[in-house]
Amino acid sequence: MAGLTHLSLGGEADMVDISGKAVTERTAVARGRILMQKETLDLALAGNAAKGDVFATARIAAIMAAKRTHDLIPLCHPLPLTKVTVELEPNPALPGIEVQATAKVTGRTGVEMEALTAVSVACLTIYDMLKAADRLMRIDAIRLVEKHGGKSGDFVRDEAMDP
Repeated sequence: MAGLTHLSLGGEADMVDISGKAVTERTAVARGRILMQKETLDLALAGNAAKGDVFATARIAAIMAAKRTHDLIPLCHPLPLTKVTVELEPNPALPGIEVQATAKVTGRTGVEMEALTAVSVACLTIYDMLKAADRLMRIDAIRLVEKHGGKSGDFVRDEAMDP
């Protein structure tokens, strides 16, 4: 396992100096899901949630969150994101909604935290919009599934290996 990069030699929190890193295209994909009762999923799909369009609101919240990751996660660099996409897939078999976010940048550091933040906030927004109908909802399985670019190269999660 590589050493932690956000600690100084004295053990204090330290923002990584990325000024010497190469500018490359970097992409990260994260996934997660929110589990709910079937009736709650039906409510969201019908567009009858009291707070409005669950899917549109969650998508916008996720994109906004990705753009503000540096304000939410200590020591993250502000990044000029070039693209954030958010896919929300209802899954009656769960029942629930599966969320995937892809973040892209041409820069000196990766966008894993932006993709993970987008998924997290999409799930939190869905919870907020449907909590009046279902307080048993559960946010689950948020994870990085792939990243490309940068010095550390590519990573693709073998989801068959996940518990």
